[in-house]
Amino acid sequence: MRIKSIRQAKNLNNKTAFLRVDFNVPLENGLIKEDYKIVASLLTIRFLLRYNCRLIIATHLTQSLNNKKKASAKFIASRLSQLLGKEVKFVPDCVGKLVIDAVAKLKAGEILFLENLRFNKGEEKNDKKFAKQLADLADLYVNDAFAVCHRNHASVSAIKKYLPAYAGLLLEKEIINLNKINKPKQPLVFIVGGIKIETKIKLIKKLLKKSYRLLVGGAIANNFIVANGFSAGRSVVDQDSIKFATKLKNSDKIILPIDAIVSNKKDGGKVVAKNIGEIDKKDIILDIGPKTIKLYAGFIKQANTIIWNGPMGCFENEHFKHGTLAIARIVASRSTGKAFGVVGGGETVEALKMTKMAEYVDWVSTCGGAMLAYLSGEKLPGLKNIAS
Repeated sequence: MRIKSIRQAKNLNNKTAFLRVDFNVPLENGLIKEDYKIVASLLTIRFLLRYNCRLIIATHLTQSLNNKKKASAKFIASRLSQLLGKEVKFVPDCVGKLVIDAVAKLKAGEILFLENLRFNKGEEKNDKKFAKQLADLADLYVNDAFAVCHRNHASVSAIKKYLPAYAGLLLEKEIINLNKINKPKQPLVFIVGGIKIETKIKLIKKLLKKSYRLLVGGAIANNFIVANGFSAGRSVVDQDSIKFATKLKNSDKIILPIDAIVSNKKDGGKVVAKNIGEIDKKDIILDIGPKTIKLYAGFIKQANTIIWNGPMGCFENEHFKHGTLAIARIVASRSTGKAFGVVGGGETVEALKMTKMAEYVDWVSTCGGAMLAYLSGEKLPGLKNIAS
């Protein structure tokens, strides 16, 4: 795949660049709880500043979107200023006279951060008028927001009709690393967990053909457990997902949990390890068990390529984090040298960071949905005219 990187742009000096980032980070009372996505784009920002670009940065925020005070991008602008050690100006809008005037005052090497793009209805509608208003602010467009490249939104898709478009350095790295999954060094082991199977069906179908083994955990595994004739008790299951799992139940590539950590309450209760065949109607499966961890570890240690998306259980709870964290440690210890490891998805990355071993994984993606879509072979609107 060819990538039209910002590195290839000519005559960048003193240009005005519109940089679309994904700084959709968790906020609590105006404080950023996790700034991994912001830090990941610093390389692109510093690259553009090196050429004295006037930099207009825009992101979306989804948390508390119905409350404009809580979902304001001003908190992100403040954190970015701290990370860069320089002023980041903020304007409480994305288009209009206030923004135009602020851009006109920008000097070479200065940064202006726009308000939350999704405050404008034109963003999610991929409105051409809104996209043109954004484009009129700059000389070129840089997309460093791979996490929203599967969205047909104005600042990701329509804006490219009006400006020369390039991939930022983070987006470039995402594509380069994910392409290694498309042509993996065998054996490939794919670890999939989480709750929603519908978002991963295409990827499961595609990677199952390439995978040596598919290791299943989380609530997704419950559907396979039921499809194979066992009880999942009161665990989360979905009838459509059970139908999909039933079609694959005879595949010798799919490895399911052989035991689980169960409880009669989601928030704790009596916590015990049970073999899958012993689960009764009152049990809730909340983590993979020790026998499953040992089984999965054996397959991961054989891998030369590893991809992991989705936790193995309710890792947010102290009682049910051990399976997910054990898999995280095993993936990290096998990556960087022995195997090429990729981890993606917000919760998966969060769990990996709890082990303090994220640095050992070859590529920790900043996204979940876009990664799944890209690896599934879907055409992403945000990559059109940027990667082909």
